[in-house]
Amino acid sequence: MIKNITVLIFTFSFLTLYGQKPDSISKVQEVEFEAVEIIAYFNKQKILGFTSSAQSISAEQIENQQTTTLLPALNTVPGIRMEERSPGSYRLAMRGSLIRSPFGIRNTKIYMDEFPLTDAGGNTYLNLIDPSSIASIHVTKGPDGSLYGANSGGVIRIQPKGFDVTENKGSLLLNGGSFGLFQEQFSIQRKVNEKYAFSVDQSFTRSDGYRENSGLNKKTIQTAHQWKYSKKNELRILALYSDLHYQTPGGLTESQMEKDPTMARPAGGPNPSASEQKAGIYNKTFFGGVAHEANITSKLSHTLSVFGSYTDFKNPFITNYEFRKEKNLGLRTYLSYKDTIQKQVTWQMQLGFEGQKGWSSIENYDNNQGTPGNPQAFDELDNLQGSFFYRAMIKLYKRWTIEASLGLNQAKINYNSLYPVTTNPSGEINFGNIFMPRVATSYVINKNFAVRALVAKGYSPPTIAEVRSSDNTINTNLNPETGINYEIGMRWESSNRRITADLSAYNYDMNNGIVRQLNEDGAEYFVNAGEINQKGIESSVDAKLLPHKAKGFFKSLNFQTAFTFNHYRFGNYMVKGNDFSENKVTAVPNHVWSNSLSIELPYTFKLNILHNYTSSMPLNDANTVFAKAFNLVQIKGTWTWNISPIIQLQLFAGVDNLLDEKYSLGNDINAYGKRYFNPAAVRNYYGGVKIEF
Repeated sequence: MIKNITVLIFTFSFLTLYGQKPDSISKVQEVEFEAVEIIAYFNKQKILGFTSSAQSISAEQIENQQTTTLLPALNTVPGIRMEERSPGSYRLAMRGSLIRSPFGIRNTKIYMDEFPLTDAGGNTYLNLIDPSSIASIHVTKGPDGSLYGANSGGVIRIQPKGFDVTENKGSLLLNGGSFGLFQEQFSIQRKVNEKYAFSVDQSFTRSDGYRENSGLNKKTIQTAHQWKYSKKNELRILALYSDLHYQTPGGLTESQMEKDPTMARPAGGPNPSASEQKAGIYNKTFFGGVAHEANITSKLSHTLSVFGSYTDFKNPFITNYEFRKEKNLGLRTYLSYKDTIQKQVTWQMQLGFEGQKGWSSIENYDNNQGTPGNPQAFDELDNLQGSFFYRAMIKLYKRWTIEASLGLNQAKINYNSLYPVTTNPSGEINFGNIFMPRVATSYVINKNFAVRALVAKGYSPPTIAEVRSSDNTINTNLNPETGINYEIGMRWESSNRRITADLSAYNYDMNNGIVRQLNEDGAEYFVNAGEINQKGIESSVDAKLLPHKAKGFFKSLNFQTAFTFNHYRFGNYMVKGNDFSENKVTAVPNHVWSNSLSIELPYTFKLNILHNYTSSMPLNDANTVFAKAFNLVQIKGTWTWNISPIIQLQLFAGVDNLLDEKYSLGNDINAYGKRYFNPAAVRNYYGGVKIEF
């Protein structure tokens, strides 16, 4: 199947390009495209000479497929794998870190502009964000704790709408589809004058879901403001409120999935079914921040951001009903100095600090069919994370970049068990002071080709959801993950940037990898897995096979492909007398291949085709159960009508899972009772209208 699809895509692209008249080809070759830029390491820079493996995703790429989720766009990035167990229930892995993921994301630090969305306890509620409120996404892969605090997978920076607004515009989108899907999005961006701009983005999404007990109801409102109140000073404000509720159908055994993939987890033993217990997530979160940038001199600048969040979280589960109140407050500040020596040598350095304090109150009760019952456990946990960092970078003759950075990271948790009374009701878990060095270099051999290499230390302490997991006990024995990442790579651009390519290879030896386990009630707990060796190769190609032109049947044709190879193996790993040493790391596929094709046709019609192949992967540490490989194909067509110079109407329709694959997306690893599988939706459809003004 995958071979046939690939041959079809390449053949179609080749014939389309070279089926043009000779004069049209020569005109195409004269077109020069803008250089791809990445926002990372304190500024925006061209990606060709960037020292890390990185990729940028535009708002247009997000909108090319279903507008309710970031999953299709993020899965086009090699090294990233995003899953959806049911609508609203996401998991995101950066370089294979889905070996455990209690609340969706682990080992990846995520920012919104200068504000960490990842809180002091290590949780990242990515599902709170509406895709339409995003201007761009910038991905930097590999450990970068020297500048961004604890992480060993990489850093994702999301740029919200409202910053750097260039024109007044707005939009209203209505979307409906299979399984009771309805979506409404409203966005307005205004550049009031040269000093002040803002945006307001509001959304509502609901769905019944493919499976029983998998409904979604999500409401968001986000606003961003940018005020350049003087020539040297700028103030940015971001605020997001999200009211999210999604049901959790639970995992099925393979036989249950084959019998009826739409069922929720049935009753088993003493435990009722997921539907009877009204299993789900209720999350009301306010997140916000204020950032100030000051250019003190032409060479010296200072950035200060203050941010915080409040989360009211409820989780009726099979065996308990959990209530959480989470408060977070943080600060990120740094000085940046830049200078030029004899026009051929530029250098810069940054010195700063990022710290977060979190307060969590967790209460668990019996779950009496969706109603809290008798108390089970009450705990209070306070998190503190801090990172001092320093970076120096020098660029020689606009070709050779050398940079080194060092971070001093500290993390600790203070806990207090209120109920039931224990012999040691309170204490501190201190993960100590960890130095995080990074050394990297990039050399631009010519204007089209660059090579790079880096060595960096990764560090990731257990999250609060792992220390105090759903088994209602505080695990004081978990150790942080640490390791050294060695990486090399290269980038190439054609002379007019019609084709860009990237290739990287890395070897990351992780110590004390944290792995998810489940007990007989389905409650999770976590253990250290000793050594985990992570080797990988990532490659991507972006080809503008036919740039936009006024005449002809094909107005433009763009093709992207991304390939990921993972060779992840446990080292010495023993659990309850079972030896899993040298086994494949759980929930990590060997191969992931993504292809996307964007075609503009006459009469303002556009077609986007996305294909994703994911190979089989083990679902338990013993490697005795595997999820099957699958090919997922998604298609979206749009037709645009310019009603007036300022009003544009767009009609769109799409198909998800065109091949009607029977597969599981978002598997439960090491599941008790062999309930590994969360069946994904069969072929389904959507369509809608968008008005831009």
